[in-house]
Amino acid sequence: MTGQPWDASYQDGPAPWDVDRPQPAIVRVASGFAGTVLDVGCGSGENALYVASLGFSVVGIDVAETALAIARAKAAERGIEVDFVVADGFQLTRLGRRFDTVVDCGMFHTCDADERPEYVASLRSTIAHGGTLYVLCFSDIGPDVGPHPVSRDELSAAFESGDDWNVVAIEQDRVLTRYHGDDGAPAWFATIKRV
Repeated sequence: MTGQPWDASYQDGPAPWDVDRPQPAIVRVASGFAGTVLDVGCGSGENALYVASLGFSVVGIDVAETALAIARAKAAERGIEVDFVVADGFQLTRLGRRFDTVVDCGMFHTCDADERPEYVASLRSTIAHGGTLYVLCFSDIGPDVGPHPVSRDELSAAFESGDDWNVVAIEQDRVLTRYHGDDGAPAWFATIKRV
């Protein structure tokens, strides 16, 4: 929650999840995004920068200030406008605004089971009614799973506890890391609507 462990991950070279390109799952769906976009746990900004390059207004948040400094430098170098902000994914209400599209690539699977309700409530506070949340997280299916793998049922259950979410799809996918080869690690890619 303080950002210290996450920030340290960027200080001695790239973090394990920092692959210098957007996640393929995001590239596949980004052109269909709507309105304003929030990238929760944006790290060094590759997903946010890609989405912004398509013409969307994007805010990327992370607790790791070193990651955000890297993201800002990339944005300046590429001439892409993204608002990178130090913020906690568990306190999204502090942003004081709502977004039409929210992207979570790798934040959900870092949450312990008892933290998930708080994280989902935080997401609820910042997604506009009718907005869409995309979650890419490590799956528990297949060889060479990533750390903190999540089952399909766990992912679904986190968003089925109330009347304000509609889990549209949860599909098997891959998430790129520095430790899982060119094909990445087994993942779930969820599309969830805020109703």
